[in-house]
Amino acid sequence: MNTLTRRRFVVVAGATAVGAAALPRMARANPVGPPIGIQLYTVGKPLEDDPAGTLKQLHAIGYREVETAGISKKMTAKEMRAMLDDAGLKCPSAHLMLTQPDLGPLFEDAKTLGATYAVSSVLRSFDFLKPKPGEKPPDMAHLPALPPLGLDGFKKTAEQMNEVGKKAKAAGLQYAYHNHNFEFEKMPDGSPGYDVLVKETDPDLVKFEIDCGWMVVAGYDPVMYFAKYPGRFRMLHIKDFQARKPTIDLIGPDHPTGRDLGTGFIDYRPIFTAGKAARIEHIFVEQEMPFPVSRMDSAKADYAYLQKFS
Repeated sequence: MNTLTRRRFVVVAGATAVGAAALPRMARANPVGPPIGIQLYTVGKPLEDDPAGTLKQLHAIGYREVETAGISKKMTAKEMRAMLDDAGLKCPSAHLMLTQPDLGPLFEDAKTLGATYAVSSVLRSFDFLKPKPGEKPPDMAHLPALPPLGLDGFKKTAEQMNEVGKKAKAAGLQYAYHNHNFEFEKMPDGSPGYDVLVKETDPDLVKFEIDCGWMVVAGYDPVMYFAKYPGRFRMLHIKDFQARKPTIDLIGPDHPTGRDLGTGFIDYRPIFTAGKAARIEHIFVEQEMPFPVSRMDSAKADYAYLQKFS
């Protein structure tokens, strides 16, 4: 097992058309520059229940791009692409399980969806979470914290990223790495492991998608990274968390609590201003649990929040 429990859901494209003629001005709002997109993890359950309709509902809300969180086993990439086209949505980026030996089929699926970016959110093992024979798997509330990677672990991850990047380039795609908060583990020199990943990867082969929420909750600033490593960042995830002290615990008892955009503690105004200068190409709303009302209600609230910056 090499991917996070929270991303083990069936991702399909879809949703019920609601208010199709609504929000013509809002649909054009773009705080960073590109159209507002959404990571489909955010609406995972509605997508699973009603593939074709939820995408149409996302379009009605105002979203114009989506980023997948995996390829559904319930349909082919071609079928998913047809749903995206029917809903009027583009899919420029696909999160994929890029830890398996043969990446060719995944890359082909990404290209069928129309993606130009192949993204991994995690490149580390979660085998320590596997229950022993006869034991039940731990629930999310009782997961242990991730063990540290250390400097050697981050260097090996950077090597792996370069290899994935080579394969993606050969397939006609650009590889990008999406952070959480565990990458900000302190190294012996006091710098975060994230810097090891940026410095020791080939700029041509490896770009980065900054998850602003996870970076800020770890105590770091996307604006600083735009300036420190120009040209390395192509996409942003936009999310919020309940106010708290910085933490690099992704899972476990001290993991952060998700909030609707604008109801947590992250100030996006300077991030959006700097993002324009950094030529960010795509932004995707993404929200972590718990959802105050429902996933779709949070998707609406998140989009409405972004209108403040239009």
